[in-house]
Amino acid sequence: MGAVSCALVVSVARTYAEGGMDNAFLVRAARVFWHGGSPYDDQRFLYFPSAMVVAVPQVFVPSDVLRVLVPAVVTGLLAFGWACALRLHGVPWRSRFAVLGLVGLTVGFAPFGHLVQLGNWTVTAAAALPLGLLLMSRGRWGAAGVVLGAAVALKPLLAPMVLLFVFARRWRGLGLMVLVPAVASGGSALLMPNPAGFFTRTLPFLLSGHDDFVRLYEASLGVVLPRLGVPEVVASAVAVGAAGVGLWCAYGRWRRGGDGALRLTETACLLMLSVFMVSRPSFDHYLVVVLPLLLASAALPGSVARTPWFWLALVPQVPGFTWPFLELPTRRAFKDAVTLCVLAVTLAFHRPPPEEVAPAAPARPIPQGLRPFDPA
Repeated sequence: MGAVSCALVVSVARTYAEGGMDNAFLVRAARVFWHGGSPYDDQRFLYFPSAMVVAVPQVFVPSDVLRVLVPAVVTGLLAFGWACALRLHGVPWRSRFAVLGLVGLTVGFAPFGHLVQLGNWTVTAAAALPLGLLLMSRGRWGAAGVVLGAAVALKPLLAPMVLLFVFARRWRGLGLMVLVPAVASGGSALLMPNPAGFFTRTLPFLLSGHDDFVRLYEASLGVVLPRLGVPEVVASAVAVGAAGVGLWCAYGRWRRGGDGALRLTETACLLMLSVFMVSRPSFDHYLVVVLPLLLASAALPGSVARTPWFWLALVPQVPGFTWPFLELPTRRAFKDAVTLCVLAVTLAFHRPPPEEVAPAAPARPIPQGLRPFDPA
């Protein structure tokens, strides 16, 4: 397992400078901020002000060190998220399932490698969500709110998790999840020359669906369907409708109850997948946020990971798997959309089989001398 992870880190370090293309955007924005400019002058900086403050230390790290350090940290955080998912479902860290599962994610799930190559901060959500659910399963909803809120302060990918607190009526945890990024971003904004750039430049850029280049890699239905000839208005309506149905199914899954770990995992993953279908952007590496949780749940009876449709949804993400006419990098978004939609539908329609009632033990014959007196 360690050899596979090290090989991935070395490969990325030799190929990508500054820890990957996406992390490079943050490093450049941090340099601008450190020299008195506004990071929001770069339209590629799509984060809250609090993320800028966390990114500043990278300015002082030599490039040769950064190109090794970033993929190593990303890989370590992904392994940490996998470990938390295993603990959530009661799987020992040193079991064969734990080792083979991480190896399978590394070499058999393309978005895992893409996330390490890019150095994208989606990794913070991939590590924080399993940890947050683990804390929830132990009744520590306040601590879970702090963890998830800190992840939102770095990248607002886990914002849909506020609905999980609403479903569970854990208002203290909900308040902390909202308060942490609000305070962190508000305080960080005071250090910036033009924090309003987030509202005047970044938000319009996000709402407009990025530029033509980025749009080619987005997997949300509102972007993929127009590329197939569907009118944009219809595609947007389909995406919003699908997301709404998914959120309703997530609420239904929570109300069904059942095993605590499965209930948390499947509700949270349904919330995230539903938002991924409509959010812009929505890239393939977003799947890394939910897949380790679902894969780790295979240790429990009735898990969706034990159904054939779950594994069928992952086939397009196997490295080397090819579809006719889809092998250009800009066309892989179609495969990502298939995986996203099939996973969401599979999870929405999944119903664990009812627990079998154990047959009653046969009555033992009573010895003749101990039979009760029969007055008849």
